[in-house]
Amino acid sequence: MACIGSSRLCARVERLCQFGHFAQLRRRVSTTACVKSRPVITRMTGDTSLLQHCQNKANTRDSRIGLARATSTMQTQMPGSLPDYQIDPYRLVEDDIKDIFDDIHLELITNTTPEELRAISRYYFDGQGKAIRPMFTILMARAVNYHNGRNILLHSQRQIAMISEMIHSASLLHDDVIDQSDIRRGKPSVNAVWSQKKVAMAGNYILVVACMILSRIQNNDVTITISQIVSDLVQGEFMQLGSKETENERFAHYLTKTYRKTASLIANCVKAVAILSDADEHTIEMAFQYGRNVGLAFQLVDDLLDFVASSSAMGKPTAADLKLGLATAPVLFACERYPELNAMIMRRFQEPGDVEKAFELVHKSNGLEQTRFLAKKHCAEASKVAQSFTKSPYQKALIIMADLVINRMK
Repeated sequence: MACIGSSRLCARVERLCQFGHFAQLRRRVSTTACVKSRPVITRMTGDTSLLQHCQNKANTRDSRIGLARATSTMQTQMPGSLPDYQIDPYRLVEDDIKDIFDDIHLELITNTTPEELRAISRYYFDGQGKAIRPMFTILMARAVNYHNGRNILLHSQRQIAMISEMIHSASLLHDDVIDQSDIRRGKPSVNAVWSQKKVAMAGNYILVVACMILSRIQNNDVTITISQIVSDLVQGEFMQLGSKETENERFAHYLTKTYRKTASLIANCVKAVAILSDADEHTIEMAFQYGRNVGLAFQLVDDLLDFVASSSAMGKPTAADLKLGLATAPVLFACERYPELNAMIMRRFQEPGDVEKAFELVHKSNGLEQTRFLAKKHCAEASKVAQSFTKSPYQKALIIMADLVINRMK
């Protein structure tokens, strides 16, 4: 499959995309099956709003699932639309994730007493997110379990799905502090409502509670795998603060940063549930590679949408990366046709008119098409990996989800 256009950079990207994960695990421990009734968590006095929320969770759940399904059938602003699938990934995992936000709320309020900390830490767990990371995690857990001759979801695997959303939300709080965001998901960002210091501490608190949940799983290999996510997030954030001078270094830097900030979370969570399934080394690696590829594709599409989607569709300002001084894939691809972008990248688009000019040059180049092509390549790799699992509705759903990444609106 040839790259769009005759781009030397595209060929270099083909080589850069081969980086991956080669560490092998030595020990895996299986856990008990998930039971339908969740443990009763006490110490809920003083938070009547949560109790009211739990009483009305059916309405919230239906609204959230309806929104997710509606999003999954929308046509993007780029060419192409979704085929008519017989399997609905959202319906497959509906029972597994329907209470996940409520359970996260309970974990957060059980482990603290300050009301303001409770409010800040729960701000983005409002049921308005698409729960993409828990979905990928649970679909992989059930696909690998079926591959190993089981048709159940382990309680520990569902906990990994909770942890995935908690780490993601904690990173959003920290990002809002670093980027000084004003809006996220169509509402005031947490940073705009509370002070930066309190928001930063609340992000740390969410990570601590996630670690407490992780410790209850009592699996060293899983603990190491999930801990790698936090390490990657921190390193990725540091990488984002710097830039490279040459074209080769710049794209390698971007891809590594993208893996650490976005793809590592999905890759290591699906790897963790494969470990808990007592899968063999090859299956664990396949799970990881699926997550790595869909994670990279997800961020590439996000970077593309920053140039083509409206602010209302994105739930946040567009061209945000340029305003933050960040050169993402569309800009880096556009550099080949418009070398003047290199100087703008090095000064992080800080001179008057830089953001507007870079935005214009990206649209005049093939940068958006090349970014979309690279995202489609990673999704194709993810689908190929998913096909190696035993055929099941969950295995097919993983393939569908890879396609949804390309066709998502936001």
